[in-house]
Amino acid sequence: MAVLAPLIALVYSVPRLSRWLARPYYLLSALLSAAFLLVRKLPPLCSSLPTQREDGNPCDFDWREVEILMFLSAIVMMKNRRSMFLMTCKPPLYMGPEYIKYFNDKTIDEELERDRRVTWIVEFFANWSNDCQSFAPIYADLSLKYNCTGLNFGKVDVGRYTDVSTRYKVSTSPLTKQLPTLILFQGGKEVMRRPQIDKKGRAVSWTFSEENVIREFNLNELYQRAKKLSKTGDHIPEEQPGAPATTEVPDGESKKDK
Repeated sequence: MAVLAPLIALVYSVPRLSRWLARPYYLLSALLSAAFLLVRKLPPLCSSLPTQREDGNPCDFDWREVEILMFLSAIVMMKNRRSMFLMTCKPPLYMGPEYIKYFNDKTIDEELERDRRVTWIVEFFANWSNDCQSFAPIYADLSLKYNCTGLNFGKVDVGRYTDVSTRYKVSTSPLTKQLPTLILFQGGKEVMRRPQIDKKGRAVSWTFSEENVIREFNLNELYQRAKKLSKTGDHIPEEQPGAPATTEVPDGESKKDK
């Protein structure tokens, strides 16, 4: 049983692993992670390197390099435990189709209060956060599937608009686990958020997958309810989810500015 369980987990993760390998920045990350060790340990490459070891062997680490590697490993573990000892590349900005409205520090409150019949799901993100970059295509796909007149998707860069992070209590600390944060607004008021915050002000661990967002936020139910309201209410003509759309951004801003 101890051998069977890991094998089943490996087979289950093959589709996800294949998608991971198909993304060039992950392959580049793995290459960068191994590059230093390859240069320092392979004799054809390391033989010509200078060394301060007493035995004069350039293909072994000296005490200073060992200390530096241990220090960097500790920093990486503190920053992101899932990175382990790998040096990773930052994923590229998502530039695909989406039905998402980008807010700034002035427009977010105005939009939430404009029509209280509209339900909003807003992502609070920061460009420097790898977790936010990884979640971007998932959130965009959800907006294409579920956006309608009564259910809208929005984003606000709390790394850029720090007063928004203070107002909505989203930490932007380099060690924070609150990025990204998804908040559901109904009637202009916050109804729920993920990740949740415990009594000590710490974020409760939560995986930002498409399945988890659909289940936790009841997107199927919200979408059906919003569709019914749009048929009976006095709303603008409804957009069809699933069709590419031009991203709405505040005046003077672009997706790359985010």
